[in-house]
Amino acid sequence: MAHLTGAQLTIRLLAKQGITTITGIPGGSILPLYDALYREGSIRHILARHEQGAGFIAQGMARSTGRPAVCFATSGPGATNIITAMADAYLDSIPVVFITGQVPLSMIGTDAFQEVDVYGLSIPITKHNYLVRSAAELLEVIPEAFHLAVSGRPGPILIDIPKDVQNELIECAEPLPGVLPKPAVAPFEQCTLEQAVSMIDAAQRPILYLGGGVTHGNAGQVAREFAEKGGLPTTMTLLGLGVIPPEHDLYLGMLGMHASRSTNLAMNECDLLIGVGVRFDDRATGKIAEFCPKAKIIHIDIDPCEISKLRSTNLGFVGDVKDSLEALLPLISHNERREWVRRIGRLRAQYPYFCSEQLDFTRPYGIVMRVAEIIGDEAIVTTDVGKHQMWAAQVYPLSRTRQLLTSGGLGTMGFGLPAAIGASLAHPERPVVCFTGDGSILMNIQELATVVEQRATVKIILLNNKSLGLVRQQQGLFYGGNLMASVFEHNVDYPAIARGFGLSAYDVTDPAALDATLVRALQSPGSCLVNIPIAMDEDVYPMVPPGAANSTMIGDPHVHECA
Repeated sequence: MAHLTGAQLTIRLLAKQGITTITGIPGGSILPLYDALYREGSIRHILARHEQGAGFIAQGMARSTGRPAVCFATSGPGATNIITAMADAYLDSIPVVFITGQVPLSMIGTDAFQEVDVYGLSIPITKHNYLVRSAAELLEVIPEAFHLAVSGRPGPILIDIPKDVQNELIECAEPLPGVLPKPAVAPFEQCTLEQAVSMIDAAQRPILYLGGGVTHGNAGQVAREFAEKGGLPTTMTLLGLGVIPPEHDLYLGMLGMHASRSTNLAMNECDLLIGVGVRFDDRATGKIAEFCPKAKIIHIDIDPCEISKLRSTNLGFVGDVKDSLEALLPLISHNERREWVRRIGRLRAQYPYFCSEQLDFTRPYGIVMRVAEIIGDEAIVTTDVGKHQMWAAQVYPLSRTRQLLTSGGLGTMGFGLPAAIGASLAHPERPVVCFTGDGSILMNIQELATVVEQRATVKIILLNNKSLGLVRQQQGLFYGGNLMASVFEHNVDYPAIARGFGLSAYDVTDPAALDATLVRALQSPGSCLVNIPIAMDEDVYPMVPPGAANSTMIGDPHVHECA
C-alpha cells in the first residue's frame, strides 16, 4: 500500500498512461500538482508562455504521434485560456487530456478568487469531462479519460481537480491501474460488405474522398492500396492530405473552397463517392445540396452520428476506417479505370494552380515549393490559418499522414507556432517548418521564448502581406471592396522581435536574395524566423464563394487555363 496525495497519485497515473511530457503554466490552484511533478521527477514539463500556447503544444505532440498528450492549467483565467485549444481539438478530433486546477470544493459556487466553472464551459467542446470530488475517484477517472480520448472517434477530455482533492491523502493499493483495453469492434455484416463491393465495382467514375479519420485511424497505407487496386481517383480534405502524393496518377488533392478547379469539376462528374473518415464539412462540400449531384454515396466512419448527418448516404459503414478498408480491399476488383483516370489527368493538366511558365519562386506558390525542396521529405509542416495555410495545402508535396498539422474545423490563428514546438518535441530527429502570416504569428508570438528555452528546431516562414489576407480578400470580392480592419497600418519588425527572443532571424528585403536566404536559414542548425514580404494583393484562388456550390469557382483574374 502507498500513501499518496491526490496530486502525487495523478502524476503516477499519468506516467502509467505513458505520458513523459506535459505542457502548461502553473498557478495557485494547481500548485500541488506541480509540486508532485517536482517530487516524482518522472515527467518532463514544458513551460509555455500562454495557456493557449500550451494547449497547442500538446496538440502538436498528439497530432504528430497519434497518442494522447496532456496540458495543465490553473483555475480561472488559466482554464479559460485553454478553451480555444480545447475547442480546436474537439472539432479536429485530437486526443488531448486537459487537467485544470480548481478552487477547493467548499469554495465552488462562491465566486472565489480565480473561480470559473470550467466543467460547465467545456461541456460543448470536449468528448467528456470530469469534476473530481475525491482523490479516490482519480483511480478511475484518469485511466478512463485516456481510454475515452483515443477510443472510437478521438477527442479532448477535461479533468478539473479542486485544490483540496489534490492535497487529500489516500492509501492506494499497488500496482496502480494502467492503460485500459480497447473495446472489441463488432464484425461487419457480410451483406453490407457485398453491397459496398458491388457498388464500387459497378461504378464508372468513382472518387475516393478521404478525411481526418483516415489519419486518426492510422489508415493511410491501406487507403492508398485501396485507391490503387480500385483505380479510384482520390481527393482529400485539409486534414486528410498526405495519403496520396501529388505525383500519383490518382491524386486529386484537396477539395472544396480552395481546391483546384479540376478537383471540383471531377467531383461534379463522379457517379460514386466513397467517403472515408469525413464529416462532409461545408468548406469541403460547398452548398451541400449541390455536392456531387450525380453520385451515389458510401460513407465509412467510426462515428455513427456522422452517417447521413449532412448528406444522405446510399450505404453507411460504421466502424474503424482501417478495419473497414482492410475488409473491403481483398473483395473489390482490380480495376485500372483507364478512361476515368485519363479524364482526371486531362482536367489536372487543364486547370492547375499555375502554369509551369508562371512559376515564380519569389511568390507564394514558388516559396512554398522551394521550402519543401530545401528542407526535405522528412519535415513536419505546421501552418497557421490564412492564405499561407491554403497555399501550403494546395502545393506542398505532402507524402504521408501526420506530415501536415493545421487547424481545420476551428480555423485558429495562433495555432502554427506552438503546434510546431509540440511536433519538434515529439520528433526531435525531424525538421519542422511552420508557415505563418503576420496576422497569425502575433496571436501566440510569446511562444518564441518556448522555442528557445526548449531548444526546439522550428523553421518559421513568415509570409508577410501587412494584412489579414483572407479577410481582405473576402472584403474585396464580396463586400464591395470595403476594407475595414483588415489592413495593418503599423509595420512590425518581426526579425527584431525574433532576435529579442533569442532566435536567428532573416529579413528578405531583396527578392533576388530570397533563395540564398532560404537555403541558409533552412540548412542551418537550430530554429529561425524568415520574414518574406509578399504583395498584399496576392490572393488565394480558386475560391468558392461562401454558401455557393463548389462548381461556382472564382478563378485568378491574372491566370488563364494552361494549354
